[in-house]
Formats: sequence, C-alpha cells, structure tokens
Amino acid sequence: MSDRTTLREADNGHAADHAYRLIREQILSGQRSPGEWLREGELAESIGVSRTPVREALRRLTAEGLVRHERNRGVQVQSWSIHDLDEIFSLRSVLEPWGCRLAATTGAVDLDALDSLARRMDEVAPGGRPTDVDELTELNNQFHRMILEASDNSRLAGVVSSVIQMPLVWRTFSRYSPDALRRSLAHHHELVAALAAADPDWAESVMRSHVRAAWHSIRLPDGDEAPA
Repeated sequence: MSDRTTLREADNGHAADHAYRLIREQILSGQRSPGEWLREGELAESIGVSRTPVREALRRLTAEGLVRHERNRGVQVQSWSIHDLDEIFSLRSVLEPWGCRLAATTGAVDLDALDSLARRMDEVAPGGRPTDVDELTELNNQFHRMILEASDNSRLAGVVSSVIQMPLVWRTFSRYSPDALRRSLAHHHELVAALAAADPDWAESVMRSHVRAAWHSIRLPDGDEAPA
C-alpha cells in the first residue's frame, strides 16, 4: 500500500468521524426530526465532505439505532410512536425487575463497582441537571448491564439490549425534570442497597419503580409522544 493511499484513507477516516459526530449531534438535539430522510448528497454538501465519509457515518448511526436504513428508499431518522414506547417499557417492566431479582440471589454482582457507577452518575448530574447526557447514558447502561449480567441468565442481557437502544435511554434522560432525575439517581443507590442485602423482593420492586418512572418521564401530561 502506497503512502498516498494510506494518507487518503486516513483523511476519509477523519472526515467520517467528523460527519458522524455532526449528524449525531443534529439528531440528538432535535435539529433532525424523527422520520426525516437523510440524503447523502445534501449531507455531504452541508458538512463539506464527500459522500464516502457520509455513507460511513450513516452506517455507524444505523448500528447505534439513531437512524434506520430502508431498502430502495434511503436512511431515515429513527422515530418511536407512543405504541412503540409502551411496548418497549412494558417489556422492560417484566425483564429488568426479574433480572434484578435473580441478581440479588446469585451473589455475582460487583457491589463496589455498581456503587461507584451510581456515585459517578450523581457527579455527572448534580442537582438532577446533567452536564453530559452522553456520559450519563453510558454510565447508566453499564449500571443496568452489570445487574443483568449478575442474574446468571446468559440470554437475558442480550434480550434486554436488543429491546432498549441507546438513543431511547438518551431521550429519557433528556426529558427528565431535575426532580425526576434526582429520583432516578436515588433509585440506583437503593438498588445497590437491595442487592447488598440480597433481598430479591426489594430489588425487584425498586427496579420496577425505576423503569415505570422512566416511562412516565418521556410522556407528555396529555399522553402524547414528546418530541425527540
């Protein structure tokens, strides 16, 4: 491989990273609306890159669940109807409390690591106001994943992760009021306490409350779907 080819590939990689970050930020901020079609040519022109890095950026965003690819039509910003959201959180309300109940009895959960994650989330969202929603989302995902992995059910974590995508968690945090987020963060500490006590009833109950509170945080008072 020539030096010129290597440099060209490196330039394309940097351009793809730039396009990915910019399009992702536009989607998460609401600048790109749910259901909006993303055209490679228009994106390339607005970002100032060629179509190749835009195509790579859209592939990464598809893998994350922020956009979806429809054959012969293109790429569209992901959207969830109120029915979709109700289905997702109904599944969560069954699966995660059950997984937490199992984790309370296996003795496999790393309580120190779980407590550290809960404390770090407090630091990222002082007073219930996130300073970095991306970091808060990742910490939260780690927290929930650790509990599910400690359930000693090898398939449960995979099933839950296939249902709950990162953008939906991001959306939930972006919709929280400070009071609601403080309550959610307090649930994390109570979950650590319930798991430390090896009390399956307590652990299951707290996780169910935690999931249902998250569901209500992304719904408007009249029951309509909130904008992303």
